[in-house]
Amino acid sequence: MSFGIDTLFISILLVALTIAPGIGIGMYIHWRDRFDREPRALLLKSFFLGMLAIIPPVIVQLLAEMLGFNRHENIATTAFYAFIIVALSEELSKYAVLRLYAYPKKEFNEPFDGITYSVMIAMGFATLENIFYVFDGDVERGVEVALLRMITAVPAHAADAVLMGYFAGLAKFRHDGQSLLFTAIMVAVIAHGMYDFFLFIEHLGLVAFGAFVVLAAALVLSMRAIKLHNIRSPFHSNNHTYHS
Repeated sequence: MSFGIDTLFISILLVALTIAPGIGIGMYIHWRDRFDREPRALLLKSFFLGMLAIIPPVIVQLLAEMLGFNRHENIATTAFYAFIIVALSEELSKYAVLRLYAYPKKEFNEPFDGITYSVMIAMGFATLENIFYVFDGDVERGVEVALLRMITAVPAHAADAVLMGYFAGLAKFRHDGQSLLFTAIMVAVIAHGMYDFFLFIEHLGLVAFGAFVVLAAALVLSMRAIKLHNIRSPFHSNNHTYHS
């Protein structure tokens, strides 16, 4: 009986560890949208569409595996796999949801909304990705994977999404919107690709140092982007409670 209870407890813990980071980061970004918060229904739809956005990258990565692509063959193949097969496929898929679903909405009415919707989409993507990784193996390993991804992969997805959303938010309200949308994709792909590149290198020191530095830099830039878009909000001057 105790074995059953222990198993149930660990299973519940695993589910919580898997979904909590994405939901928590989504709630944080919603809270940081100080002046004109987005409708919860649109945020939830963005989150679930982000889950669906995982399908094209999975197909691309499965095709690469079926074709015998070896990401560890040399430094060039590692870079190609990190930047093109993984980063480009994943960021383009998330961008497609942002551009086709959220971007045209009338509720997307200030630069910060680019960050909000981009992060919600990315957190849906990251949450489903978490489920694949965490439940792919035994329970104990699942807990370790969930805890590790809570402080690495999920924040990395969020940081990349903030950077993408920052430029997408600018694009909607500037005459040079198309070039800014291209920048949104490229910045996210570069940040994502650099992070994965260091993860894929089979050298523990480079993995730990390189991935940590890239993640830390992306997080710092993300916090700066959030602050800048709050300052740029057209609703800023009407809100006297702003203290960022």
